[in-house]
Amino acid sequence: MNNQSNAKSSATRQITIALAQINMTVGDVPGNTRRVIDTAQRARDQLHAQLVVFPECTLSGYPPEDLLFHKGLRRQVASGLNTLTQELKGVQVLVGYPEYTERGIYNSLTLIGGGKQSVNYRKRHLPNYAVFDEERYFLAGDEAKTIDVGGIKLGLSVCEDIWHAGTLEAAHDIGAEALIITNGSPYEIGSQSRRRALLAERISDCAIPIIYLNLIGGQDELVFDGGSMALDATGKTVFQAPQFEEGVYPLELRAGPDGVEVVPADICPDLAKAESAYRAIVLGVHDYVINHGFPGVIIGLSGGIDSALTLAIAVDALGADRVQAVMMPSRFTADISIEDAAEQARTMAVQYDVLPIEDIFGSVLDTLAPLFAGLPADTTEENIQARSRGIILMAISNKTGKMLLTTGNKSETAVGYATLYGDMAGGFAPIKDCSKTLVYELARYRNGLGPVIPDRVLAREPSAELSDNQKDSDSLPPYDILDPILEALIEENLSVDEISERGFERAIVGKVLAMVQRNEYKRRQAPPGVRISSRAFGRDWRYPITSGYKAD
Repeated sequence: MNNQSNAKSSATRQITIALAQINMTVGDVPGNTRRVIDTAQRARDQLHAQLVVFPECTLSGYPPEDLLFHKGLRRQVASGLNTLTQELKGVQVLVGYPEYTERGIYNSLTLIGGGKQSVNYRKRHLPNYAVFDEERYFLAGDEAKTIDVGGIKLGLSVCEDIWHAGTLEAAHDIGAEALIITNGSPYEIGSQSRRRALLAERISDCAIPIIYLNLIGGQDELVFDGGSMALDATGKTVFQAPQFEEGVYPLELRAGPDGVEVVPADICPDLAKAESAYRAIVLGVHDYVINHGFPGVIIGLSGGIDSALTLAIAVDALGADRVQAVMMPSRFTADISIEDAAEQARTMAVQYDVLPIEDIFGSVLDTLAPLFAGLPADTTEENIQARSRGIILMAISNKTGKMLLTTGNKSETAVGYATLYGDMAGGFAPIKDCSKTLVYELARYRNGLGPVIPDRVLAREPSAELSDNQKDSDSLPPYDILDPILEALIEENLSVDEISERGFERAIVGKVLAMVQRNEYKRRQAPPGVRISSRAFGRDWRYPITSGYKAD
């Protein structure tokens, strides 16, 4: 009789939780706190949620980096927690925050509701690889925790924890019937399918559902893509939120004699490679410009593929009214470049100005003539043109307050095919982590949404147009050879011999790797840009500038 009563009670346990896949601003603790309160109240009133789950480091934003060491941030976090405790009514929230203690700082997740801060979970595994350096900031927790919501016991976990075997089992061992993971997991191409496969693998070891909530938004070089999901006790995906879109998503959990069930909900399909990469860059540009308070952006529009794609990204991120394109022809600029740049500017309805650099270029050459007498023309004269353009673009930026977007791609950045203080000048580099091959792929994807990049820009051979009849192939291997070599070096750390074994001529491989090493000083001075690969030139690339190492 007692067993039947317990079964009946168990069968009636049911709760609604809401996953707040929202964009938090690093360092804006008061704003983030208010966002939590507003979101939780709407989820309570409109979705009838008993629990609202927020991402990793909600209050501080993620990653807060060295802001964590500032005493003012510590005071603001304490104030934010107090505000949440006082103002939240009729709903509980799980909120990520930096927890300050006498021992140090923890990356923690806490349950707030009913006028108190109760269960507190400390992240147990701290990532210290690639873009992550959490061991610099946080201490590791050592205890599994659960919370009880409507009679259902939910285990707690934070991001990296689930990548380590034993996390799910530890929660299950103390009675968890499902596991909630709050995340600040940055996007890279293919990351969503890898996350889902990892979660399914963990469930195969311990058959309880997993609810995975991910942050969304751009933060400096990183983009967080959302894609929150839920998997049932068999590892099957029963819910997936869209990537790159904010939202608050309700999930219904029911407990019966066979365990907790996550009621199936909408499953948003994974995005294809080009679409996901493009949307990541658009989001990264939008958040960088908006969070810095720039009124708009400027782009040097050359008539080539890189600036064409950058212009399309900028308009999609900010709107045409906040984008200015400037064409700066020289004696080497082809008519086709001038025509195609003008056509794209008209198509995208941006402010468009044509400011020739010939007078500036000629004046600099005249000034230097006594020193350069008898010396042949070389890349010096090419770089003077690029720097002349940089002067114009930065002057406009200074006068208008608009930020200059640079247009260099990963292939060029890798081998130094760019001019320091010239086309590398600017505040943000949208396609910095896109190989030239991917640039074309993204341009074709964008034109598939509506033609904005002239066909001739896609069809013609790339050229910097800094000397007569110049082509990129004059200085570099063809991109279908260069890009795989660079990917093998940058993302796989392969040696010259290992890359050559893939069918590339050893001399070419050695030359490319030497160019990469020689140009580290340029990359160290380049602006930040959106990271979309497994290894970008930025926070997860730390090669020495000065080195006696010879690529082998």
